[in-house]
Amino acid sequence: MSSNCEHAQRWKTAIVLLLLVAAVALFDSSLFTWLFLGTIYLFAFSEAMRLFRVADGSLYLFAAAIWLLAPFTPHPTDLVFGATMIQGGILAYRRQLEIRSLFPILYPTVGMLFLWMLYREYGMLSLLWILVIVALTDVGAYYTGRKFGKTPFSPTSPKKTREGVYGGVLLGTLGGAFLMIGHYNLFVNAFVIAFITSVASIFGDLFESYLKREAGVKDSGTLLPGHGGVLDRIDGYLFAAVALYLLLKITGS
Repeated sequence: MSSNCEHAQRWKTAIVLLLLVAAVALFDSSLFTWLFLGTIYLFAFSEAMRLFRVADGSLYLFAAAIWLLAPFTPHPTDLVFGATMIQGGILAYRRQLEIRSLFPILYPTVGMLFLWMLYREYGMLSLLWILVIVALTDVGAYYTGRKFGKTPFSPTSPKKTREGVYGGVLLGTLGGAFLMIGHYNLFVNAFVIAFITSVASIFGDLFESYLKREAGVKDSGTLLPGHGGVLDRIDGYLFAAVALYLLLKITGS
């Protein structure tokens, strides 16, 4: 496929995804949002299983149980510790203790649970905020990197440049801060929160790049034409969600 066709396909998929997210936001139903995030989670979990090279199908039962119980648990992330303990016990019983068999319970599970907790405790506005920050960080990094990128950012992702990262973080921070300025008395509060969340999204993307590099694949999957897999689209959000949730808790927002 030519670069122009691939770019056009990427935009078509992005528009469809944007319309879908807009529908979820406008509907703003706890049940619908839980189902939407849960669907994303299960696809992402399946892709993570392949990246970690884990073939234990019983892990899907853990993923399903965690998501089903999340709405009824005061602290959904506690479910991760419970699932890890149970799976560790099972593996020890079988004398098949491979640490990587525990990884999918942590990633992308933790990040997805934090996205759910953001919505449950701070409403749809918090998901809109993280969407704007991460999306602008991605866009800023891509175009700034193409225009000014010269210095490699990390050997994990050779195409990512420091100039691109700086441009992405700047755009994500400013966009996120201006979006929430009406929610805060001080612009600096919104600015700092948006900045840290933007930086976290960069490393979320870098982490998934590392997983793909170790697995020897270009994309985490093929579900989204022009974008790869679900993890390729949400990698930044998985780290950013943890950062944003903790920052909102710390600042008492």
